[in-house]
Amino acid sequence: QVQLVESGGGLVQPGGSLRLSCAASGSTSSSYAVGWFRQTPGNEREFAAHISWNGDVTYYADSVKGRFTISRDNAKNTVYLQMNNLKPEDTAVYYCAARPSDYSRMYYTLTFKYRYWGQGTRVTVSS
Repeated sequence: QVQLVESGGGLVQPGGSLRLSCAASGSTSSSYAVGWFRQTPGNEREFAAHISWNGDVTYYADSVKGRFTISRDNAKNTVYLQMNNLKPEDTAVYYCAARPSDYSRMYYTLTFKYRYWGQGTRVTVSS
């Protein structure tokens, strides 16, 4: 079992930045790939970014490419999502999710591909 806790959300003005963190605990001796997703009321959870177990592979949704950067520090069991040039349409609850790594260069954008989920952190982009 892996427990995930997101933090770092909040209110930011358009054009501003936030860094989200996803801290893992539990059976972290296994290698996990991690994804960030986001969800707005009445909509399905939407993929934002993926990072492989060792950080070698990253992948982004077109909507965030060039503005968001996913990274990880395995010594701290933490994955980050640096979000720059935020827009009002980035407003959502952001979730991190983990899946046991298959040690391939595959990336996963579908929610059912991930086994563990955090509770989410809210990001509001507004002036």
